[in-house]
Amino acid sequence: MNTPADDKRLEENAKALFDDSVARLDAATLSKLNQSRQVAVAELADDSPARHWLRWMPATGVATATLVAIVVLRGPAPTDVPIASDPTITDFEILMGEDALEMIEELEFYSWISIADLESADNVG
Repeated sequence: MNTPADDKRLEENAKALFDDSVARLDAATLSKLNQSRQVAVAELADDSPARHWLRWMPATGVATATLVAIVVLRGPAPTDVPIASDPTITDFEILMGEDALEMIEELEFYSWISIADLESADNVG
C-alpha cells in the first residue's frame, strides 16, 4: 500500500517531468497553445442566446420530467356522471330486478309504448 510520503514523491516527480516538458516546447507550439487558450476563454465569455438556453436545459428537463410524473401518477380525472342519467344502465337494472320475468313476457307491449312515445314526439305542435 502506498504511504502519504510515496504519494507526495510521485506527485513531485510528475510535476517535475511536466515542467521540464513545458520548458522544452518551441515558440510555435507555445503560440498555438496560447491562441487555443484565448479562443476557449472567448467562448466562455460569449453571451449568445444559445448559451443561455444551454444553461437552462437541465432545469427544463427536470421540470418536464416532474410534470409528466405528476400527470401519470395522478391518473385520469373522475367523471361526475350520475348513473341514473344513462338509460342503458337503467334498463339493465330494471331487467335484473325481481319483475324482469314479467317484463320479458310483456316485451311487445313495452315496444309499442316506446314507438308511441316516438310518434307523439314527432307530432308536437
